[in-house]
Order: sequence, then structure tokens, then C-alpha cells
Amino acid sequence: MTDIEEAVAVCFVVKIDDQSLGAFNSCEGLGCEFVMEQREEGGNNGWIWQLPTRLRYSNVKLSRPVTRDSTKIAQWFAGMAAGVKRKTATIEARTLEGTIVASWSLMDVVPVRWSGPQLNPDTAKVAVETIELAHHGFLGPSGR
Repeated sequence: MTDIEEAVAVCFVVKIDDQSLGAFNSCEGLGCEFVMEQREEGGNNGWIWQLPTRLRYSNVKLSRPVTRDSTKIAQWFAGMAAGVKRKTATIEARTLEGTIVASWSLMDVVPVRWSGPQLNPDTAKVAVETIELAHHGFLGPSGR
């Protein structure tokens, strides 16, 4: 099986400080970008200097059908009411057989938003929940 085939059907297993939140079937927003500052140089009309200043990390959104693990998210949010404690998160992309395709560790994670399922007796849809996480960047293999 090639790497491309392995990455086609994946789920995302999420751990917060080694406590599993379970598996999610959608993960969006893993990424970062440099904030660029533009500087004009006197006498130089050919270009504007593009200077990288800092890294900006986008929020990560994870979605899945409601499962027994859904209560873990509610408990995490309830625990935040006593005070915000940033944690480390690990997101593992796994094949349906459980093989880890890729892994990302995020530092200083806090939950930003949780949205629960739209429950409507007129439409038969899967009950889906989404959690959004903010973070201060990716940890390297050494944990920094």
C-alpha cells in the first residue's frame, strides 16, 4: 500500500495531556503562516521588502458523530470554568486499520468553541459535534 492510499481514509485520534477525547472524522485548520511586514526603501522603486515577523497559528476544528466520548469534551469545558489551564494536544491521523499516518503535537491548547448536534425530528441526519481548539504552535519531536 502506498502513502497516498494510506492517507485516503483516515480518522483523527485526539489526546489532551494523554487523555483521549476519542476519534474524529474531520480535521480542519492545521497550519501556520508568517505575518509579513512591508518596508519601502528610499530610492528603490523596484520592490518592497517583505519581512517575516511572527508565526500565526490557525484554530483547529475537529468534527465527528456524537459518541460516548462526547461527554469528555463537556467535562473538559466544565473544568475550564474554574480557570483556564493550557494543555498539550496530540492529533494522530490514522488509517481505518489504526496505523498512524501522521501526528501533530500542539502546545498551550485551549478549547475555543464546541457546537453540538442539530436535533430535528423532521430530518434524519447524523448527530455531529464540532470542537475548535486554539494553540500557540507545534511541538517538535523533543517536546519543544
